[in-house]
Amino acid sequence: MPAARMDSVLVLGIGNVLWADEGFGPRCVEALAASHALPPSVRLLDGGTQGLYLLPFIEAADALLIFDAVDYGLAPGTLKIVRDDEVPAFMGAKKMSLHQTGFQDVLATAAFKGCSPARMTLIGCQPEELEDYGGGLRDSVAAQIAPALTAGIAELAAWGIEVRPGRTETGDLADPSIRRGAYESGRPSDEVACRLGDARFFPGGSD
Repeated sequence: MPAARMDSVLVLGIGNVLWADEGFGPRCVEALAASHALPPSVRLLDGGTQGLYLLPFIEAADALLIFDAVDYGLAPGTLKIVRDDEVPAFMGAKKMSLHQTGFQDVLATAAFKGCSPARMTLIGCQPEELEDYGGGLRDSVAAQIAPALTAGIAELAAWGIEVRPGRTETGDLADPSIRRGAYESGRPSDEVACRLGDARFFPGGSD
């Protein structure tokens, strides 16, 4: 499809930052806001795990750019980009968590109402670790934030959106207390926090 300017673009990061690599999508949007200036026609949104709450934002967009952790069955840290009609299929191919079930329902509802964005792109990263509540991104996944942003900026350019170095001020990101820097640097060490449960209650544990 030829490049055409989109009047309203939604850049959406979805996932749960509390579950290690599940937070890839929100961390990409957070990094994009901190490093690039986007025009008023582009809205940056940390969608978290909000499901159908996101429907009005999807319906209002001419184009949708999604960042997410997606289990493609590839090596950890692998980026894969899918577009347009392929996006709903990849969102539901192998669900890692309830947020993907919810977002697939959002896309299906928008399609049923005839309100799907004209263009959709999913930039997904294969996770390495999901079973670490309170954990941050693994190195293999964190290393893909910059390449994912480069790919996302190229998609925006193809949609006629100019992106420049700078910052984008928005109130649609996570609270500063759980932005990546604060969240990951504030995690207690393994010695301070028992991550597997209280040893006193394990079979054979200390009295």
